[in-house]
Amino acid sequence: MKDYTTDNIRNVCLAGQRGCGKTSLADAIAFATGVNNRVGRVDDGSSFLDYTDGEISRKTSLSSKLLACPWKEQKINLFDCPGHADFVGELLCCVHVADAVGFLVDAAAGVEVGTQLQWKTIPADGLARFFFVNKMDKENVNWETCLNSIVNAFGSQAVAVQIPIGQAASFKGLVDLLHMKAYTFEGENRTEVDIPADIKAQADAQREKLIEAAAESDDALMEKFFEDGTLNDADMLKGLRTGIATGSLFPVMFGVAHSSMGVRALLDFMAEYLPAPTRVGEVAAVKTGKDEAATIKLDPSGPTVAYIFRTVSEGHLGDMSYFKVISGNVKPGTELVNETTGNAERLAQLYTFQGKNRIDLPGAPAGDIGVAVKLKSSHSGNTLAPKGFGRSVKGPVYPNPVMDVAVGAKSKGDEDKVATAFAKFREEDLTFRIIPDPALKQQVLWAQGSTHIEVLCEKVKSRFGVEVELSKPRIPYRETIRAKTEKQYKHKKQSGGRGQYGDVHLRIEPNTRGAGFEFEDAVTGGVIPGKYIPAVEKGVVEAMVSGGLCGAPVVDVKVAVFFGSYHDVDSSDMAFKIAGLMAFREGYMDCKPVILEPVYNIEVLVPDEFTGDVMGDLSSRRGKIAGMDPEGGSQRIRASVPQAELYQYSVDLRSMTQGQGVYSMEFARYEEVPHDAAQKIIDEAKALKEAEG
Repeated sequence: MKDYTTDNIRNVCLAGQRGCGKTSLADAIAFATGVNNRVGRVDDGSSFLDYTDGEISRKTSLSSKLLACPWKEQKINLFDCPGHADFVGELLCCVHVADAVGFLVDAAAGVEVGTQLQWKTIPADGLARFFFVNKMDKENVNWETCLNSIVNAFGSQAVAVQIPIGQAASFKGLVDLLHMKAYTFEGENRTEVDIPADIKAQADAQREKLIEAAAESDDALMEKFFEDGTLNDADMLKGLRTGIATGSLFPVMFGVAHSSMGVRALLDFMAEYLPAPTRVGEVAAVKTGKDEAATIKLDPSGPTVAYIFRTVSEGHLGDMSYFKVISGNVKPGTELVNETTGNAERLAQLYTFQGKNRIDLPGAPAGDIGVAVKLKSSHSGNTLAPKGFGRSVKGPVYPNPVMDVAVGAKSKGDEDKVATAFAKFREEDLTFRIIPDPALKQQVLWAQGSTHIEVLCEKVKSRFGVEVELSKPRIPYRETIRAKTEKQYKHKKQSGGRGQYGDVHLRIEPNTRGAGFEFEDAVTGGVIPGKYIPAVEKGVVEAMVSGGLCGAPVVDVKVAVFFGSYHDVDSSDMAFKIAGLMAFREGYMDCKPVILEPVYNIEVLVPDEFTGDVMGDLSSRRGKIAGMDPEGGSQRIRASVPQAELYQYSVDLRSMTQGQGVYSMEFARYEEVPHDAAQKIIDEAKALKEAEG
């Protein structure tokens, strides 16, 4: 691949609802630009971009792919991102280094929930956005209806820059509203024709809307528009470029990806009207090792700075670090320092990717995307810069994982391999967490959904040769008290020689919810020497590790030691520790103990027609509905639900909503478990204890 200057680079992400045709469009672009010698197909497993076994079997993208392709004088770094909500991290890391995002919309379905969710997930700050209405050849398609659904969902800034000639089975061409020219398609060829008389009025009306939108992007152009009632072509195109670059105008285009209709027109538009990386000017950063905000100028002639936005490990290729050059120029052999670790890194060889093919890269100027292999200690989110640079690129904010499952090794002795595998994948994927919980004797995997979990486990097996066993995670219950008591315990033991003696009186009472444990030394008159008080506290704390109901840790209690006695010879730290432990354990059951369970705040976004089903289901899960807000044909339901009732909710929600429902969740608080549910928890804990011996 030849060298390109920063001004001739376009970094573009493809986004949109799963199944809208992003990969089909990328396959068509690969063919149109000469990167591939045929149009790959997702349905028959021949896609140039969805080439992994998991993607071929599922017929959907599971990870982002880079397609670096030449078009006329430009280089377009195209990211084909998964539409599946479980892999939103793949989209976010690529959007973070892109200068434009193209949202695909299924012409028959219009704007779907997944597209709306991605739109809101993606940061809005000045990012160029455009729409490509795909599958214009499907039955019952109406382009105006689809355009209206885009406007209703995303605002009047969405304006057509093309309109179709024909639709559904009769779709055969496009009217270019920028130059008021019409084209028909025949195979890969397009022919210029007169604008058909039956759509001339529609073309004129849409062009007027386009001129108005272009005028609104610039105050000077707005004045011209008010004075003259219109804009000339040069001013309109100037306003169009400004509006797109600042994210205040969203052009809408049409086509059919699988038959390449409209693909070359889309490529022309990307090259001509989407912003170059220099439009950004400055990249948000932080001072290394601090939370203090900073910036890094996107400057082709500045110091060489590269940001690693994605790490991928493939067996035959090794570890690959995808980076964007923020400043300067990266050449093979460039040496930089990792701002996070302080370690030096040498980027020995540089590559780019065209689908599944790795291509040598002679160099990467500011704004370009490159791939380095086998870096020593650099991973996703790291910044490479000259020594002493002192600034790190600020990474994207990833959503909290929403689905938990306990993971272990199917075969004994493989536990360490499973732990190593997930630790390795964590370097590549920042949207899941693996949390060892010794108290529950489980490793809990938190991920974005069931498919995310499946794919992670498949990767463990294929790359580490270990099979993962999944089970229902145990809930991290807590116990607390609702009443106050006083309890004495005298630990006295004599077995020849020096004995053991410790006598304590404890006052045990509830603390404010969430305030934790408080211990007070209320002893007066020296009845217990001060040197033994820490041992009493240690005993109480040890007793609190496992409460008396379901064996969960005890929280939010106040304990005071206020009286007792000691023996000059037989008293010891151990004796008073045992006395404190037993006094608390015996007094605890007199304090009306209760079980607390973790409760999560969740937000569920569903199409209107499924609202009733989803709300009913949440109520059946002991959920409390906090509110509901309409969002363009959908409803955002806010509720709080116990964690114990959310197991497999991702699967159930998709089943209820035909795959269109999505949700997010965040830990809120601990709440008291209702009596009937508490008894069930106690019985289960007792059975588990007996089973474990």
